[in-house]
Amino acid sequence: MIEVARDHAEAFSDALMEAGALSVSVEDADEGKEAEQPLFGEPGMEPTTRAWEHSRVVALTEADCEHAALLQEAADAIGLSVIPQWTTRVVEEQDWVRLTQSQFEPIHIGKNIWVVPSWHEAPDPDALILELDPGLAFGTGSHPTTRLCMEWLEAHAPQDKLVLDYGCGSGILAMVAKKLGATRVIGVDIDPQAIESANDNAERNQCVVEYFLPDDFASAIGPQQFDVVVANILSSPLKLMAPMLAGRVAAGGSLVLSGVLARQAEEVIAAYAPFIKLHVWSEHEGWVALAGQLPK
Repeated sequence: MIEVARDHAEAFSDALMEAGALSVSVEDADEGKEAEQPLFGEPGMEPTTRAWEHSRVVALTEADCEHAALLQEAADAIGLSVIPQWTTRVVEEQDWVRLTQSQFEPIHIGKNIWVVPSWHEAPDPDALILELDPGLAFGTGSHPTTRLCMEWLEAHAPQDKLVLDYGCGSGILAMVAKKLGATRVIGVDIDPQAIESANDNAERNQCVVEYFLPDDFASAIGPQQFDVVVANILSSPLKLMAPMLAGRVAAGGSLVLSGVLARQAEEVIAAYAPFIKLHVWSEHEGWVALAGQLPK
């Protein structure tokens, strides 16, 4: 593990791979602390640097690697005069597939929803079952913000309604809406990999959901409004998107927002106040779901 400045994180990672590292990842060195910084992007405003103010580069190497030489070669490649501070630890040989699978058990959400990895049997086959394996796209039901949105959808089943899931990630909220009776469900995400993952998940769960990148969504759907708009993102982009998201809600329709910490709720509510009146619908582990309905 190597502590590096934000400006050098990506270049140093690339240099380590060129020098012979087996794999490299960049993490927030302040993870779990007050200074932790989420990275996110909006259409046309995607982050150009995948690194944090205080970044940690984690490199996997062969057991017999000369780490000092590897780091020196990487530092020289990007013009660093001093090798950053680093530490090592031994990674024991394990059955990584089995170990990873053991960390993901079926998740019970709300009254009747189960998120079940493909290597498990559904605990209740009569429940609303989502077969979903952990992947690169956000959304397995394990995070409080995803859980809050799923619980709202279950409590307000969108039977025969049009639903928009903005920032769909794995597509889990869109699939829940479809399984709860929505007639048409649209998912939107800025990440092409998320769109690919969401389509795969929808096919696996026999859900007809349409997924789009933002520009494709705008051109394909036009000014269409929805009976339910759900967005599980983060407070800052949610505030920026207030006019757009509220504008997608049909008369009498509902807007549900999550990815908001309890201490951020009032500022997000204020950002949407000119368009729709929101309130804290529920809270879980310091996160809240905000919800509101437009008059008919």
